[in-house]
Order: sequence, then structure tokens, then C-alpha cells
Amino acid sequence: MTEILAITAAFLLGLGARQAGLPPMVGYLVTGFLLFALGMRSTPGLDLFAQLGITLLLFIIGLKLRLRNLLMPQVWAVASLHMVAIVLFASIGFYALGLAGLMFFSQLEFTSILLATFALSFSSTVFAVKVLEDSGDISALYGRIAIGVLIVQDIIAVVFLALSVDKIPTPWALLLLGLIPLRPLLTLAMEKAGHGELLVLFGLSLALGGATVFEMVGIKGDLGALILGLLLATHPKSEELARHLLSFKDLFLVGFFLTIGLAGGLTAQTVGIALLLVLLLPLKTGLFFWLFSRFRLRARTAFLGSLSLANYSEFGLIVAAIAVSSGWLGNDWLAIIAIALALSFILAAPLNTAANRLYSRYREKLLRAETRPRIPEEADIKPGDTAVMILGMGRVGSGAYECMRARLGNVVLGIDQDDQTAQDHLSAGRRVIAGSATDPEFWERMNLDKNILKLILLAMPSHHENLAAVRQIRKLDYPGRIAAIAKYDDEVERLKQAGVDYAVNLYAEAGSGFADDVWQETAVLFNDVPDTGSVKAS
Repeated sequence: MTEILAITAAFLLGLGARQAGLPPMVGYLVTGFLLFALGMRSTPGLDLFAQLGITLLLFIIGLKLRLRNLLMPQVWAVASLHMVAIVLFASIGFYALGLAGLMFFSQLEFTSILLATFALSFSSTVFAVKVLEDSGDISALYGRIAIGVLIVQDIIAVVFLALSVDKIPTPWALLLLGLIPLRPLLTLAMEKAGHGELLVLFGLSLALGGATVFEMVGIKGDLGALILGLLLATHPKSEELARHLLSFKDLFLVGFFLTIGLAGGLTAQTVGIALLLVLLLPLKTGLFFWLFSRFRLRARTAFLGSLSLANYSEFGLIVAAIAVSSGWLGNDWLAIIAIALALSFILAAPLNTAANRLYSRYREKLLRAETRPRIPEEADIKPGDTAVMILGMGRVGSGAYECMRARLGNVVLGIDQDDQTAQDHLSAGRRVIAGSATDPEFWERMNLDKNILKLILLAMPSHHENLAAVRQIRKLDYPGRIAAIAKYDDEVERLKQAGVDYAVNLYAEAGSGFADDVWQETAVLFNDVPDTGSVKAS
């Protein structure tokens, strides 16, 4: 009954947080604190939920890990340097506050200071992914770099988790090396599982069962979950498996956020210290921007990437929870970091919503931080003669490209914000370049002849992206026509109001197009069917 009450309350406050434009996890944390104040304490059921959530989180991180995305200096070097600098600067600040006799800080030993600042050096994977998905920029350069930085941080956290457990692996641990030759069997089982509940069961069994096996031989199960995810990461179906498990991970992590609040410690003093820690966020964000700029990213890429990382992390909470359970940090610090995490989300959410407006306002000042030469992904673009441009080269954009090229020849140009997608199209013989259509400086880098360009097709999956692209195009005084796809009728109207000449409901057009194609092949079958002219109800 206690668990049901806690989950129901988490739903209500999570819904309230979402309505306020904040991540639901803010509501979950607040729920835990409120329930603790009402006398409730954590239960074995909620503790189990919390552990399952962490295990699935690490398994999914393993599934999504792509080594090539981490090899960019803008990812691994920035993540490493930023973490070292934050731990150093924050530790000096904590030590100074301790010397001043401030409560909680004066009780910290040197090791405890390092652990607390280490926990605060992480940024939230959950928050950043949500922000990037909502903006449609998860495949944009700044989105990919931000996610890469977060994965490097997650790997560091996992290493800490593995080393923090006072266990010596048993000799049986050597048998785990047998997982490597077993990989073909695991991938075969994943392929045979299909696309439904069997695939979900496969993922849950591998992540949770595998973690249990690692624990049995003296190795932390969370590390085992990450390793098992890595074994499948290069398989084409790993992304689908991660997508299926995402909801289970989010559900179980509710238990983790609730147990943090139910651990107690919500007092005027802990709230005051958490507010003090929020002052570290401008330093975190500014340092990210400075490092990204030093590594030759454009000001806009560095700025947007920095804002998506301008928060504290649920992984920092996990690190703090381990430190508290091991006696390295006082219990109050878990509550302090949890409150600081919630406050960081409350501040970061509106900042990320207004990110493009903020960049436009401070663009001239931010440009002064740029270093040259830019990385190849952000160099000037010379597309050649282009009469038709297609923004978004997914299934819809690819089909439109082939149709237009068949009619007009090699004057069609495709644009996609995902580098790998662009490379795949180039390998297939199509004229496609990588770029973000919502980025004003992308259009500045494009040397297009407006007298030749007659038509722009917006085929991106995100309605917000299509709207933002229309606004950018209209600012260029582009004289040609713009066409766009939408998923709902109200989106069609908004696109037309923004300046699109021709917008279509994708699903309605797909249905009528399907019927037209079938009719061409089967019309002869209906020659003897009488035309009644109406449908009568029986």
C-alpha cells in the first residue's frame, strides 16, 4: 500500500512539474521530501525499484555507446578537462567555506570534499536528452557533442561505482570472459525475439540476470549491465532494444528519486546549502562554453551545448548515494545534492527553451570567444547549382529526393543534421550535406544562388524544426516556394501562417497516395461494380 501511495503521489507531482515546463523527475524528488515530512520512510519495494532503474540505465548506456562519437577531442577532452577543473575549483571553494565555519562544510574531510564536488561535476543525461528531443536537435552537432560528453561522464561514474564496492572478485569471475565468444548467440537471440514483448523480455533478462551473475562472482552488477550492453552496441537492433527498455528504465528510476527524498534531510539548513551550490552552475556552464570554443566549435554550437549541460545530474545522486552508504559523506549531503539537482532543473528548463533567442541577443559578444580554424563540420559550404533543396533526409525526404531528381536531374540537394545519415546518402550517390536547418549560421555558411533555387521542401520529422527552418529561410529574402509536411491538421495551419506556400498532412497524403497506387493496379477489377451513389445504413 505504501508503494502505491508513493507512486500515485509521484505521478501527480510529476504531472504538475511537466505542466510547469520542468522534467517530471523534479516532481518525483519533491514527492519523496513531502512524504518523508509526513512520516513515510523508504520500503524494500521502492529500494528494489531504485536498483532496477540504475541497472537498466547503465545497460541502455552500454547499448547506445558508439566509440567513434567519443573520439572527438570536443567530447573526451572537454569532458575530462571540465570535470577536473570543476572538482578543483569547487574543492577550493568548499575548503574555504569550511575554514569560515559554515555548517556542513566545516565537517568535511579532504576525501569527503573531493567526493561531494565529484558528484556535482556531472550533468544530467536524462535532462539533456529530453531537451534535445523536444527541440529536435538530438542529431545536430551540438546535440551529439553534448550527449558524447555525458557518456564520457557516465563511464567515469561507472568506473567509480565499480571501484567503490569493497569486493574482491572470485576466481569464477574469469569465466565472464566467455561472454565475448557468446556474443553471436546473444545477437541471434535478439534477432529471433522480433519486435514485441519478446524483445523486451530479452533485454530485461540480459540486463537484470546478467547483473546478478556479475554480483555472484564479486563484481558490481551495474558494471556488468554496462558491459552486456556494450556487447550488443554495434548490432543494428540495439537502438530498437534501447527504445523498448526506455519506459521501463524511466519507471524504475521513479523509485530511485523517491528513495532520495525519503532518505530525509529536508531542512532550512540543507535548502540553504543547496541554494549556495546552485551558484556553481554559472561556473560549470561558462567553463563548458570556454572549452568548446577553445576546441574550435562555433559560438552557437558551444553556447547551445553548454546550456544543455547546465545542470546537476541524477548520476551525481547515485555517486552521492554510494558515498553516503559507505560512510564517506554524511546523510545530509544526499538531501543537499538532491535539492540542488531539482533547483538546477528548474533554472535550466526555461534557459534551454529560450536558448536560440538568448544566442541571438548576445551573438556579437559570444562570437568574440570563437577560435579559428573551425572544425570541418562547421566550415563554409559550397553546394553548387541547386534548384530544389530538401531539408530532412529520412524516409520522406529520401523519397522526395528520388522523385525530384528523376524529373530535374542533378540539381537537387539534400540537407540532414545527422553526419552519418549524410554520409550514407553520399555513399548511395546522392547530393547530401550535413547541417542544421534551424541554425541561422548554417544559412550564412551556405553559398546559395537564390536565382537558381526555386523550391525548398521541409521534410524533417519535428514540427518545431520545420517551423524554425521556415523562419530562418524567410529572413534570407528567399523568393521561391516552400513546401512542408505535418502530422496534424493544426500543424498544417501553423506552417502556412509561418510562410509555407504548400503544407500537407503526411498521414492523409500517405493514405490517398496508397489508394491511388493500388487503384492504378486494380481498377480493372471494379468495372462491373455498380455505382450506388450513396451508402445506406441497414
